[in-house]
Formats: sequence, structure tokens, C-alpha cells
Amino acid sequence: MLAVLQITFPFFALVLCGYLAARRRLLALEAIPGLNGFVLFFALPCLLYRFGATTPMAQLLDASVFFTWLLCALVVVGVVVTASRNPRIGWNDASFGALVAAFPNTGFMGMPLLVALMGAQAAGPVIVTIVVDMVITSSLCIALSRLDGAGQHGVAHAARQALKGVFLNPMPWAILLGALSSALGLTLPAPVFKTVALLADAASPVALFTIGAVLARSQMVPSRHAHHPLLLRDYLPVALVKLLVHPLLVLLTAKVFMLLGATMSPYTLSVLVLVAALPSASNVSLLAERFDADNGRIARIILISTAAAFLTFSGAVALLR
Repeated sequence: MLAVLQITFPFFALVLCGYLAARRRLLALEAIPGLNGFVLFFALPCLLYRFGATTPMAQLLDASVFFTWLLCALVVVGVVVTASRNPRIGWNDASFGALVAAFPNTGFMGMPLLVALMGAQAAGPVIVTIVVDMVITSSLCIALSRLDGAGQHGVAHAARQALKGVFLNPMPWAILLGALSSALGLTLPAPVFKTVALLADAASPVALFTIGAVLARSQMVPSRHAHHPLLLRDYLPVALVKLLVHPLLVLLTAKVFMLLGATMSPYTLSVLVLVAALPSASNVSLLAERFDADNGRIARIILISTAAAFLTFSGAVALLR
């Protein structure tokens, strides 16, 4: 366990540094969107491109990984939406709570952390989960969030906006370009490759620092839904689903698929379970704010899952390695 903590501690320590920097106003809250923009549009796409270009196509097109992850995401979304809805929590808030339960912090935290823990070959399964979560899970939850009329234009408009967001998101395109480079055996010119490598190397520390800053800002900036009572049962069970139920569900689903004849190595299974054991994706907070969901609730789920994941994720690594 100590050996695992020696690897995971620096990642969570960087999140804490970002949190304290924002709380102490060493980092202006107005600068956080700039950090987000750097990670989202420059550093992380370069990291994903590099991994995609160096990962065999067979790993990027692994159907067993794709359908295992997709089925589990759909189950988590369905269960959390059903269990969350009540007179205070409608479709909008329930749907974003489900998204934060099913969508791990794979891009900002998971990719660099799992590569450090499991080796570069972990990138293939991780990239597959990113594609599923960004293209299918996010779009589904955004569409569900419109069912109670929270948006002016309804479900169809929300679905179009979700798909538009997917097309404008640079991460899927970075993965696609990397996969094409891998399939065609293409290499970038040396100066361009070095530029991409510099940006890719910056992705992990800046992204982790930004996660902490975003979490701090969510506590410091009042939510537009602050007049609604926020009870412990509104957010703690969802955080527990993310950290405990989701990885267990992925493990059991993969085992059932393997009994039915699907091919999945123990290594790939371990990577998938560890991805599911990651804390909630911090960017869901930005989506919740954009669609007028209760961002205070979403931020608490993210904060609790991120803080608790230092122990739960480290424990999962110790059990699987």
C-alpha cells in the first residue's frame, strides 16, 4: 500500500495545491477559465494525440472494452436518475447528478495517473472510455436534463447542443488524429513533434492543479440554487456510487462478458476498474452551470469524491496490482 501511495500522493497533492491557491487567493478566480482553456484546447489534446499515435489500433478498437464501459455507464445513469428524482430534484438536477456519477475524471487525472501506475499500454483502454463518456454518456444526460422543461427549447435542442459540444471538443479529434497516425504509420516533423511533446508534458500538472482550483471556486462562488435546501442524502450517495458502485459494476460486468466469450485480458480489466474508481469529472460542474442545474450539489459530489478517492482509489490499486 505504501508503494501505491508513493505514486498516487503527488497527483492528489497537486489537486490540493490548486485548491489552496484559489482559496487563499494566490490564484485569481478569474484566471481559472484560462487554465481550463489551456488544458482543454492545448495540453490535453496533445497528450491524447501522443497516446493515440503510439497505441496499437487493436487497443483503440476494443469492442469488449467499449461495450463493457457503455453498459455500465447506462446502468449508473439510469439508477442514479431514478433514485435522485423527488419533489426538490427534477430531471435537470438528477441528470447531471447521474453524469457526475458515471463520468470519471479520466482526462484531467486518469490518463496521467493510470499511465504512471500501469504503464503506457494503459492508454488504449482509457482512450476508449473517454470517447464513450464524451460522446454518448454526456449527450444522453444533457438530453435527459431537458425532460422537465428546464430549458426553453426542449429535448431536441439540448440533444443538438450536446452533439455540437462533442464536435467542438478538441479531445475526440485529438484521439482520432492520433489513431489515424497510428494506423497509417505517420510521424510528425521533429520540430512539430517536440512542440506537441512539450504541451503534452504540461497536461498532467496543470490539469491537476486546475481541478483543485475549480473545486475551490465552486465553494467560494454562491450557487444560483442556494435558496434550495441541500441535504446530505442529495449528494453523498451519488459520490459513493461513483467511488464504490461504479468500479464494482465494471468488474462484475466484464466478468460476465468474459464468461459469455468476450476477450479481455486481466490487465485491461484492471485498467477499466481503476478508471471507474477515479473521482468524478470536474468539468461536469461547468456543464451543470451552463444548463442551470444545481451546481452546488454537483460541486459537492465532485469535492467529496476527489477527497475520498485518495484512499478509495489507492485501495483499489493495492487490491488489483
